Amino acid sequence: MSRSRLFAICAFVALAVFCGILVRFVPRADLTIVLLIGLGLAAYDIWDQLFRKRRPPPSRPG
Repeated sequence: MSRSRLFAICAFVALAVFCGILVRFVPRADLTIVLLIGLGLAAYDIWDQLFRKRRPPPSRPG
């Protein structure tokens, strides 16, 4: 695993821990929903950028 992937995963885990602490000490349903949506978007972005296989761009004729 490359260093950039490791740092990205560590950053996501730190974000998730921070959000978990926030939800634990401020137990509001609307805050929890917004944080879960945000964590879901961040998780999708990390998966998309780090783990999805990329196809090479199509070559141009000419």
